[in-house]
Amino acid sequence: MTTHRIDVRLPGREYPVLIGHGVVKDITQFLPKSARKAVIITQSGIPANLALPIESKTVIIGQGELTKSLATIESLSQEFADMGITRNDVIIGVGGGMVTDIAGFAASTWHRGTPVVHVATSLLAMVDAAIGGKTGVNLPQGKNLVGAFWQPSAVFCDLDSLATLPERELRCGLGEVAKYHFLTGDDLLAMSLDERVARCVGIKGSFVEQDERESGKRAFLNYGHTLAHALETVGNHQLAHGEAVAIGLIFAARLARALGRIDDARVDYHELVVGQTYSLQTRMPAGLDIDALLAAMARDKKALNGLTFILDSPQGLEIVAGISAEVVRSELVSFSQA
Repeated sequence: MTTHRIDVRLPGREYPVLIGHGVVKDITQFLPKSARKAVIITQSGIPANLALPIESKTVIIGQGELTKSLATIESLSQEFADMGITRNDVIIGVGGGMVTDIAGFAASTWHRGTPVVHVATSLLAMVDAAIGGKTGVNLPQGKNLVGAFWQPSAVFCDLDSLATLPERELRCGLGEVAKYHFLTGDDLLAMSLDERVARCVGIKGSFVEQDERESGKRAFLNYGHTLAHALETVGNHQLAHGEAVAIGLIFAARLARALGRIDDARVDYHELVVGQTYSLQTRMPAGLDIDALLAAMARDKKALNGLTFILDSPQGLEIVAGISAEVVRSELVSFSQA
């Protein structure tokens, strides 16, 4: 079977992302040579039986967004201390985007930086969360507000794990895959699954290489995420991340149209990709507090001057700051009634 390898190259360092069936069997080759111990962070129900040549311990963290917290980081740090993990050892995250976010952040803070390797077991983690070094946990006020940039030593996207992925988890990944349609002109639908995952990884890797710490173009990878994160926070995480991103993509297109940036045809294309191609929800859940959504969006990490969105245009995506809250409110009201 074909294995795709994409190297993410950053100043002074690089790391491989391996995509294919059974690729995790090669994990030993990519562990830091200095590592003598490993802590494997995962969740119940995820196979995490890695054949490691070094002493290891598996720590199970909870399910759900409430687990993505500073309390979990403290608990993991105590596990690292009990095992005597040093900065020469390795943390391994095995799971979806939540696991890789938590494992990466815990590794970034332990001894001010310990190597981390990600084994992505969900489509969302494969095409997005496990790659690029963005780590973080939530606060009650919003998603991923506490975090760090900490690049992995290697990432494994083992496609065998997708065979048992629950349907909702698959939809989460498809929400992020849909996003990539608006970042390039590639015909992702003409590709096989492994080719499509590899292309998404390649697109994300290229943005990370250009802008590791999200000071410019890397922010485009958050297309659709401004409303998405607000929907997750205000809705108490009843929507999964990819489901919220799908809705956020449609709202971003409608807002761009309201601002005269794109026309009806471009909005229809968003509907085609998100709703018809990937069969994802394209409208907000009923009953959400519009003022609460606005407040959550104002706390978004991209917010520089007023409300900030990534919006489409004939020239491609752009970061647009200083958008009037009343314009956004009006479009939210219209969107909620659509």
